[in-house]
Amino acid sequence: MPFPPTASRLSGVLIAGLAAWAFAGPVAAQESATDEEEAEAVIPFALPQSGPFTPAEIDIDNDQAIADWFRSAHANAAAEAFRHWDDDGEIRAACATCHSGEGFRDFHGLDGTEAGVVDGTIDVGGVVDCGTCHNSGLADITEITFPSGLVHPVQGVEASCLTCHQGRTAGIDVTEATAGLPVDEPNAELRFINPHYATAAATWLGGYGAAGYHYDGRDYSGRFFHARPVASCNSCHEPHTLEVEFEPCLTCHQADAPEDIRIARQSYDGSGDTSVGIRSDIEANADRLMDMLVAYTQEVAGAPVIFDGTRYPYFFSDANGDGAIDMVDGAPVVYGDWTPRSLRTAFNWKLVTADPGNYAHNPQYSLELLYDSIADLSGPLGIDMDALGLLR
Repeated sequence: MPFPPTASRLSGVLIAGLAAWAFAGPVAAQESATDEEEAEAVIPFALPQSGPFTPAEIDIDNDQAIADWFRSAHANAAAEAFRHWDDDGEIRAACATCHSGEGFRDFHGLDGTEAGVVDGTIDVGGVVDCGTCHNSGLADITEITFPSGLVHPVQGVEASCLTCHQGRTAGIDVTEATAGLPVDEPNAELRFINPHYATAAATWLGGYGAAGYHYDGRDYSGRFFHARPVASCNSCHEPHTLEVEFEPCLTCHQADAPEDIRIARQSYDGSGDTSVGIRSDIEANADRLMDMLVAYTQEVAGAPVIFDGTRYPYFFSDANGDGAIDMVDGAPVVYGDWTPRSLRTAFNWKLVTADPGNYAHNPQYSLELLYDSIADLSGPLGIDMDALGLLR
């Protein structure tokens, strides 16, 4: 039976072990650390080796652009522009081009289908998504056709802007609808022709784009060329928020906001007030035109009209002249007593007012359309244009 170890024997073992470690331990440890570092250096990791992680810890290079877009009107999935077809469960082909990214890509053939047409209906729920403007195929689109028939050259993302902000109809549609008809005689076959909404591109191209109804013998300002380098939509609008970058305007204009910029030293609305932005003149003349249109339907056409901008087609009957829209079976009666004269003035009024940025996109063209439409109604209403003090 072996004797238990004595204290001296234990001490000897410990001392021998420590000596061995002192001789070889640090070298072995260093070699082991080096091996681990080399192994770690060659192992690729898509994500860090430990977690959990939160989305905020993962860097996204374009996260600000995405956030800006998400808060913009283009991404507002709750807006009428994208919800209008919910009850139908699908977006009509005629509307899908501009009311869904999928429809836009279909129309331009960016999804591999035939260009120039939307192949059937498009599912609801889409918006103007990233692929609408960030598609490599946009580089192959060199021209856009406008409702007037104009074929306009484009480059890159201009194709997106000009496709969807050109309106759906043009003055030529009014001309064709009223051709050969007595100018002041109501015609039950005439219907209001809607230029559509957010018609910035149509306004911008002016007389060159021929969006408005052009009166015979009148010249109209063409595309609005601003000061360089302002030459495209993105020159003024931040492409993701869509907001106007006002600071560059201050290089040439003294104003507190874009709406306050005045581009002329004369008054166009007869007020003589040149201390306000040109938008004020456009709005005043638009209001005057609407008042004259209502007066014309009462005094000349003999069929009063009421405008309601909250529901299509906006113009409704007031046969008894009581100031209230006529109702039948709980539904408003659509105005059906258009004359060629009232139809063309209503079209120009709607085109100008459908673009809330008309004062920046092409103020001259907007004022010309309003002036000529006011002059058109002044004759049968017996109004002296000179007395109004308007300028064209």
